[in-house]
Amino acid sequence: MFFRDVIGQKEIKQQLIQSVESGYIPHARLLSGPEGVGKFALALAYARYLSCTNRNEDDACGLCPSCIKYNKLSHPDLHFVFPIVNNAKKKKEVCDDYLQEWRTFVLQNPYFNLTSWLNFIGADNSQGMIYAKESDEIIRKLNLKAYESAYKIMIVWLPEKMHEACANKLLKMIEEPPFYTVFLLVSENPDRIIGTIQSRTQRLPVPPILPEDMDKALSQKVPNDSERSNLVHLANGSYLKALEIIETSEEIQQYLELFKTIMRNCWRRDVKNMKAEADTFAQLGRERQKYFLSYAQNMIRENFLYRLHLPEINYLNPDEANFSVNFSPYVNEKNVEELMEELALAEKHIESNVNPRMVFFDLSMKIAVLIKK
Repeated sequence: MFFRDVIGQKEIKQQLIQSVESGYIPHARLLSGPEGVGKFALALAYARYLSCTNRNEDDACGLCPSCIKYNKLSHPDLHFVFPIVNNAKKKKEVCDDYLQEWRTFVLQNPYFNLTSWLNFIGADNSQGMIYAKESDEIIRKLNLKAYESAYKIMIVWLPEKMHEACANKLLKMIEEPPFYTVFLLVSENPDRIIGTIQSRTQRLPVPPILPEDMDKALSQKVPNDSERSNLVHLANGSYLKALEIIETSEEIQQYLELFKTIMRNCWRRDVKNMKAEADTFAQLGRERQKYFLSYAQNMIRENFLYRLHLPEINYLNPDEANFSVNFSPYVNEKNVEELMEELALAEKHIESNVNPRMVFFDLSMKIAVLIKK
């Protein structure tokens, strides 16, 4: 990944390049922003640029020994930490045990999310975490001398998934790392990172991708100008969202149909079918359950905005908009906050491994009350 491969984000790229050229290299950066805007891609491009021995004014050279190793993510001074699934039977307990899969996955496309990574490693219903044992590995690696580069670079993807024991053990290392050590933390929910780690980093917010940059990036995938314009609008600055719309339109349609059924059952207060849909929900798998609940929150938000007749801030696809013609009047000032809170609480319960049938049925009963307000 080079800076030129990162979609848009011209100002962020320039800021990172200038910091290297001026010799100002913070020992810990926190790149934060929405999913799919290129935070990880920026971190990887910055790491390459920092390690390059023949860098240009605006990018790494791509030819030096360091760049050659970065092409395969095999540079000995580049380290990764990311959520994994602990599997003692398969002897997969720390990130290095998944390193081969991680390199393959990242090289396929540096724009990804936790769900796609967990699916790639066959996590099933398990939830990814950076376990306490990882802190010992991080400390061990960073206390070694650099092999080839001037800097040892540790990219931590989703530090908000770090076990508290791991995070606490790393505080001193992040505050006072060995010389020429750089931490790059890449987060989608920085407020979930313990405050003592947040305070030890320099935050670099990464904004949504500009529409013109998104349009250019999608021009080959979606040649039709009208379709691409609609896709850029729906993606709302997230390249990953755009790819998901292209690649998983059938799955999104399934979520829409499930959302329709749920809301109709709740409106009719059809308890029998609420229970039946709870069984359907339970069969999705934990990550897809969380994704659906996130989708449902987005639908509630969009239906509330739909009533305002402001298309520039509405991101419904045609099928969703068609359903919202009749559904949106039932999402109003009296219930929108409570509906969002209940959906978010259900997502939190799923994340905490609460029985999904119980979560979903309880959620449906609450929606049945709220939707009549």
